[in-house]
Amino acid sequence: MLNGVSFSVGEGEFVGLIGPNGAGKSTLLRAALGLVEARGEVAIAGQNAAAMTARERARRIAYLPQEREIGWPVSVEMVVSLGRAPHRPAFAGLDGADRARIENAMGRMELEEFRRRPATELSGGEKARVLIARALAQDAPLLLADEPTAGLDPSHQIALMRLFAELAGEGRGVVASLHDLSLAARWCTRLVLLDRGSIIADGPPREVLTRERLRSVYGVEAHLAEAEGGMLVVPLDMAAR
Repeated sequence: MLNGVSFSVGEGEFVGLIGPNGAGKSTLLRAALGLVEARGEVAIAGQNAAAMTARERARRIAYLPQEREIGWPVSVEMVVSLGRAPHRPAFAGLDGADRARIENAMGRMELEEFRRRPATELSGGEKARVLIARALAQDAPLLLADEPTAGLDPSHQIALMRLFAELAGEGRGVVASLHDLSLAARWCTRLVLLDRGSIIADGPPREVLTRERLRSVYGVEAHLAEAEGGMLVVPLDMAAR
């Protein structure tokens, strides 16, 4: 349950939502999308999201949920193409612009060789990449991703964080809930730390991730260091109670 949470995301920001299990990260993302009942207001580009149709919201926000299940044995290319649905009339075929965005999304997630494969036959990590590509094909100015690195091997985790940083560099907003604090610290421009439904800290990674906060919020002792490319956060042991 969230309690008095309020923050904004601007163009070009890559925001990492961090916090322990049950802190409210997924609930916050779902509330922003209108998927769960919430009090207060969500504004998208200055407009009340509650007054928008589902299609209008989908043109502005792409969402990658935690769940990675693909229910039908359709091709990878077909799953990715579903990201273009908000941009065209029902039952309309794909045009050149649609196909270009689909190809770009598949290329960015290294899916070309899986193009004709039934998506249901892929591994969990491969399915995750397909669903990320679907969200990229949506080409929305804001991307919300719930634990997007779950199930990915280290190289694809880094590639995904690099991609999100590139999207922010192109002027999009990206918000991703993350459990790997080193990935969050090294790639996000800003971190929002949640605990028990409230925002504990909001700011640059080096200001948010302190030993004291990691001890009080996560209950761990951690080693903080600098390495080429950014900050390292290594949990070492449980904090003394």
